[in-house]
Amino acid sequence: MHKVRVIEYKNGRLFLLDQRILPLRIEYIEIKSCSAAAAAIKDMAVRGAPAIGIAGAYAYCLAVREKNFSAPADLMKHMNKSSAMLIKARPTAVNLKWAVGKMHKKLFEVKNQGIEKIKTELEREAESIMNAQVKADLKMGEYGAEALKKIKKSGLSVMTHCNAGALATGGEGTALGVIRAAYRNDILEMVYASETRPRLQGARLTCWELISEGIACTLICDSLAASLMKRGMIDAVVTGADRIAANGDTANKTGTYAHALAAKQHGIPFYIAAPLSTFDFDTPCGEEIEIEYRNAGEVTEINGKRIAPEGISVINEAFDITPAKMISAYITERGIIKNVRQLQ
Repeated sequence: MHKVRVIEYKNGRLFLLDQRILPLRIEYIEIKSCSAAAAAIKDMAVRGAPAIGIAGAYAYCLAVREKNFSAPADLMKHMNKSSAMLIKARPTAVNLKWAVGKMHKKLFEVKNQGIEKIKTELEREAESIMNAQVKADLKMGEYGAEALKKIKKSGLSVMTHCNAGALATGGEGTALGVIRAAYRNDILEMVYASETRPRLQGARLTCWELISEGIACTLICDSLAASLMKRGMIDAVVTGADRIAANGDTANKTGTYAHALAAKQHGIPFYIAAPLSTFDFDTPCGEEIEIEYRNAGEVTEINGKRIAPEGISVINEAFDITPAKMISAYITERGIIKNVRQLQ
């Protein structure tokens, strides 16, 4: 399944696999402007920290094509505005800010070289960001599978939360890249995927990815994880991340913190798999990470049908923070990192 293209850019046209309607249908949406890309990112047509970084990079390429610029200063003014719009679309996932920053740096380097040269160089930079993520996924998979093998050489049961697979990165995935590598190495027996309320990325996306590749997977309610851990049914937990602060505190999909607490209580290793672009050394700790608040309707409705009473108040935080002390190690393309300060 990971052969399906999540993001594709051809001849100045951006296409995104619409993840809002998976697993029922596979459809692509054509994105014709930077503002449309920002809207697609915000509405989670494309999601997953690395994938929205890649989408943001290609959206930057679209922005350069939107106008005829009379001078480099006019171009930079337009791109400053476009960059801010993209970053605002999903504020917690740092990969988006990182990728747009790389694109902006490249633009500054080539801004005086003529618009056609600028377009070419920016498209090369976006492609480079995507290719680097694909390679990073493979390295994380290798390192992660080795770490899991030390826990159990065969018959391993791993739990994951949300979707950190091909759909979230465009490659093999971060957490699911590790799981895929474990499967190829005959270590893995079962993956437990939590449903991930309210948008059900675990149920809709992770289970679809794994089943499509014949990897044994069991869907569980978010609230069942601790009970399975207590009964010895889970050997390790591997999740992705949307931002990792300088001290190792990690923002990931809401529910991750609860699973980390349960894993700690039951002596189960809890791993975060993330590329270096997810580490934010400018943010000192988890308390400083901006948490995205999303529409209440995601909680009170399912497929447009209301499941909660009118007038109920809702807290819909898209992410929570898992303290570094609860994380066994970080699986990166550079290897297994026990302390984030090793990377600084």
